[in-house]
Amino acid sequence: MSVRPPTIYSNRQEQTLNVLEYEFLAEKAAALGRAGERVGETLTRLNVHTGDAEQRRVLLKAAADAVYAYFIQRELCGYRRHDDAIREFAIPREVLARLGAA
Repeated sequence: MSVRPPTIYSNRQEQTLNVLEYEFLAEKAAALGRAGERVGETLTRLNVHTGDAEQRRVLLKAAADAVYAYFIQRELCGYRRHDDAIREFAIPREVLARLGAA
């Protein structure tokens, strides 16, 4: 949580920067939410798949791509550790292995 001084102590330029900073943070949060939704969707499709191996390979690649994009967006938001996201989404080891995780 940030603490801001009363507006009588700040100048117009500083207020403009605060508005821009607020907009940037809001967009980062929205992008993180969209990336998380995509992870959930791709992992659901992977988990319910009961078909041939080639289709599973395509779904596995899509899930790995979505998780990779989500991890990058988390890092842009300042989250460096992904353990909680891995638990929350129940990301399978086979997806993490495609990302280079041991």
